[in-house]
Amino acid sequence: MVDREAALEEAQKANLDLVEVSPDANPPVCRIMDYGKYRYTVEKRAKSGKKKQRSTTLKEIKMRPNIGEHDYQFKVKQVQNFLQDDNRVKVTVMFRGREMKFVELGQELLDRVISETKESAKVERKPKLEGRNMTLILISNKSN
Repeated sequence: MVDREAALEEAQKANLDLVEVSPDANPPVCRIMDYGKYRYTVEKRAKSGKKKQRSTTLKEIKMRPNIGEHDYQFKVKQVQNFLQDDNRVKVTVMFRGREMKFVELGQELLDRVISETKESAKVERKPKLEGRNMTLILISNKSN
């Protein structure tokens, strides 16, 4: 342990800076080093940490209960693409007007989506009727 003045004198002799590395420690930890180089390495470490961090986003696919077969297949393919990219997918069946009588059609449609994506996805939230929409949330199997 060296007093502050002696440490500053050493740093000036070596043509370097006295950098406080750990201010929370008791006593605070300081090092004699090039401050510009230290700042560069800290920023570089922070950037590399951000690169490795992957955020999953919620993608949404909307359908109607009387969707055509080709449209359905296209949307299921989109769901699978989103799941491959490690995104969470919200599948929504929208009911309009008198279609509210056929909520079971929407339930069957979402059950069909679950069965067709069961190899690549698992259900995070089961189909649930919220107002005029029935929603289902799927997540990728490889994310957990």
